[in-house]
Amino acid sequence: MRKILFFLLLFVDNLLFAQMNLEKDLDQLLHQRFDKNQAGIAVMVVKEGKVIYKKGVGMANADTKEPLSSQSNFRMASVSKQFTAMCIMLLAKQGRLSYDDNLLRFFPDFEATVGKKIKVRHLLTHSSGIWDYENSLPEERTTQILDAEVVAMLSKETRTYFEPGTTFRYSNSGFCVLEQMVEKASGMPYVDFITKHIFKPLGMSSTRIYEAGKDIPHRAMGYAKNKQGALIASDQSITSATKGDGCVYTSLEDYYKWYNGLINNKLISLEVELKKVAIQLPSPSQGQYGLGWFFQKNETEPLALYHTGSTCGFSNGVLVVPSRKYLFLYFSNIADNHGIEKELISLVKKYNVYDTSFDFLKMVNLTN
Repeated sequence: MRKILFFLLLFVDNLLFAQMNLEKDLDQLLHQRFDKNQAGIAVMVVKEGKVIYKKGVGMANADTKEPLSSQSNFRMASVSKQFTAMCIMLLAKQGRLSYDDNLLRFFPDFEATVGKKIKVRHLLTHSSGIWDYENSLPEERTTQILDAEVVAMLSKETRTYFEPGTTFRYSNSGFCVLEQMVEKASGMPYVDFITKHIFKPLGMSSTRIYEAGKDIPHRAMGYAKNKQGALIASDQSITSATKGDGCVYTSLEDYYKWYNGLINNKLISLEVELKKVAIQLPSPSQGQYGLGWFFQKNETEPLALYHTGSTCGFSNGVLVVPSRKYLFLYFSNIADNHGIEKELISLVKKYNVYDTSFDFLKMVNLTN
C-alpha cells in the first residue's frame, strides 16, 4: 500500500511539475509573439477535464485599450460551422428534417435539377458541389451580404462543381443555405433558435451571433497586418455578416461550456451522428469531415475533432478528444495568424499534454 501511495504521489508531483513548466513556457511564447498593447491571442488547454492553461495576451480593442481575457468574445469564423451543424442535428432529432431531404423541400424556387440533387447531408459534409457565392459578388459591392440573399443568388444556378456527394470541396455557401434551412424547418429566426436550443441550455450567456449594430459583450475587434507588418483595423468585410458559415462570437469561457456539452452529449451524441453524416477527405489528409468538424479515428486512437476559423481579422483553432476530455483552443484577433498553432502544439507535446497522435495541421489548407 505504501508503494502504491508513493508512486501515486510521484505521478501527481510529476503532473503538477509538467503543468507548471508548460504554463511558464506558454507564457514566454505568447509574450514573445504578441505585444501587450496590440491585438493578440487567447489560449486554453484542458487535460482530463481539468483546465491547465487559460490566458489572453494583447488587446481586445486598440481604441478602448480593453485587454484580452478568457471572457473576450472573438469572431469564430468557420469554427461557427459546428454550431450551425448542431442546429441541423437538433432539428433532425425533432423530426423536422432529414439528412436525406433535398433543397426543394425547403426552397421550392431553387433551380430544379440542382435542388433535387443536393441533400442536407451534402451541405453538412462540403460535398454538395454548390457554387461559391463569393465568386458571384460584384467587385464594387460595399454592403454586407446576408444568408437569405446568398440562397436567392444560388437558387438561380443551373450547375454544380461536381455531382453532389462524390467529393469534398469546402463551401461557405453550403452553410449559408443550412442557416436558412434552420429558419424554414423551425419557423424561427436562426438567432432565436440557436440561442434557445444551444446557448441557453449550455449556459453560454455571453455568446452572440453577429448582427450589425447589436452589442457583443467584451468584443474583440479584428486586425490584420499591412505590407509593412503593422497592425491595422480589419474587423468586417462584405462577406462577414452571413450567420451560418461564420458569425458566432464566443470566448474561452463560453467555448469551454460548449466543449463540455459536446463531450457529455448534453444536446446530442456527436459521435453517433458522425457515423451517419461524413465524407472521406482527399489524400493525403487521411481524415474525414462531417457536421462542422474535421475528424479522425482508428483502432488505436479515439475520435479526435478539429477545425480552424479564418476571416479578415481573426484566426482560430480548436482540437477536441472527447473520450480523453482534452481541449486545445486558441483565438486570435489577428488575420492569417495560424502559424502560431504549430508552436503552441510543440509545447503541449513537449510536456505530454497533447492527447492525440493525429496530425491535423495539413487540414488547414482544405478550408477557405
